[in-house]
Amino acid sequence: MDSVSTSFTHLYGTHHSWLLGLLRRRLNDRWDAADLAHDTFIRILDRPLAETDHVRQRSYLATIARGLCIDHWRRRQLEKAWLESLAQRPEDTHPSPEQRAIIVETLYEVDAMLARLPRNVREAFLLAQLHGQPYKQIGLQLGVCERMVKKYLAQALLHCAILEAELDGMLVQ
Repeated sequence: MDSVSTSFTHLYGTHHSWLLGLLRRRLNDRWDAADLAHDTFIRILDRPLAETDHVRQRSYLATIARGLCIDHWRRRQLEKAWLESLAQRPEDTHPSPEQRAIIVETLYEVDAMLARLPRNVREAFLLAQLHGQPYKQIGLQLGVCERMVKKYLAQALLHCAILEAELDGMLVQ
């Protein structure tokens, strides 16, 4: 056994129960807590923790787990909103469970992409795409000229193209 796997095994053995308890209290669901505890340690495998003291190890694990909790809650909110809108449609138009999973994952990716955009770029994109507002009106609302709105939308569309390529598996991360 090499030193990395030995230190990981020690880290896991030392902190897993503590992390699982922390996540159970946060999520109020033992299954989700177990999944996120597992995901936290998987992240540690991807970027090993430097040898450090017990308190710093827990702080690092808690930081990763906190980010995973936020992602988890955000995903649940998106899924809930989508299911509520789906409930308003005739049942014979509902997608299969597999299609639902793909749609929710795509919604999550789009939401994450929008969250990475600067505020004005995101706002311009949403106003144009969801509300159908013309560039002039978007510019007035954001306090910028039409030319800047065009730049914002070009930037947002570039991010959409990148996201589409990632979802199609064309880009390697």
